[in-house]
Amino acid sequence: MAHMSKEGYEELVAKLHKLETVDRPAASAAIAEARDKGDLSENYEYHSAKEAQAKLEAKINQLKTELMNAKIVDTSRLKGDIVQILSKVEMTNVKTNARMTYTIVSESEANLREGKIAISTPIAQGLLGKKAGDTAVIKIPQGTIELRIESISL
Repeated sequence: MAHMSKEGYEELVAKLHKLETVDRPAASAAIAEARDKGDLSENYEYHSAKEAQAKLEAKINQLKTELMNAKIVDTSRLKGDIVQILSKVEMTNVKTNARMTYTIVSESEANLREGKIAISTPIAQGLLGKKAGDTAVIKIPQGTIELRIESISL
């Protein structure tokens, strides 16, 4: 079960809707167009369109599964004093004094450019349950990192 924000859930629903109502008909049209070009056994366009359709159907099924297993987090029940899913955490790297801010989100909502990290990442796992002022020692692929939590918000 994947915990996610209401916004993240709605984004997945919109993405699924687009795939089913726009991309799927386009894929079918591409197959029909390629089929009209002749011998299917040697028709690269046809095989390419069929492969693209198979990938699209796999993506649709993946999204349906994610939505079926999704649990929307009720933010009104979250506490702002400990790090948990949907927490926005401002922290400082103890060694380099670099400051960073991440929001801990579900796998499907993760986007590093937007400062959103998946709850399954080593950094998020190391921060969970901590409070402002705590220092988390986190094992990452490059070694160990110490992060001091400056503030937590929702």
